[in-house]
Amino acid sequence: MEFEIVLGVPDVLNYWNELDKKFKNETLTNKEKNLFTKLIKALRLLKSNPRSNSLATHEINALSLKYGFKVFQSYIENNVPAAGRIFWAYGPGKGEITILAIEPHPEMKSRSYSRIRLSCFPDSRKRNKSQ
Repeated sequence: MEFEIVLGVPDVLNYWNELDKKFKNETLTNKEKNLFTKLIKALRLLKSNPRSNSLATHEINALSLKYGFKVFQSYIENNVPAAGRIFWAYGPGKGEITILAIEPHPEMKSRSYSRIRLSCFPDSRKRNKSQ
C-alpha cells in the first residue's frame, strides 16, 4: 500500500512552502538544498514503506502520551550532528500519513522530546489534544 503524505498545519506546511519557493527560485542555501534533497528522499520512502530500514522508524512514547495518538519518528539523515528527523502519525484519513514536525534529533537524553511542538492535522477529524 502506498500512503498519501499530508503536511501538518501551520508549521510543516509553511516550512515546506518556504523551501519549495526557494527551490523554484533557485535561492536555497547549500545547507537548505542538502536538507531538501534528503527530505524528499525520506518522504518518498515514507510514502512507499514507513517501516523501511533506512528510515529507522519508531514510536516516540513521550509524544504519543502527550498528544493522545501514536507519534512516530523517522530519519531524514543519520550519523551527522543534529541529524534531521520527521515526526509523523497515521491519518487523519485512511491511507494517509501526516508530517507533524521536521526537527533536528534531540540531543539531550532527559525529557528530550518535551521541546518538540507538533503541527495539527489539516482536517478536523483528528486534532492534537495539547494544542
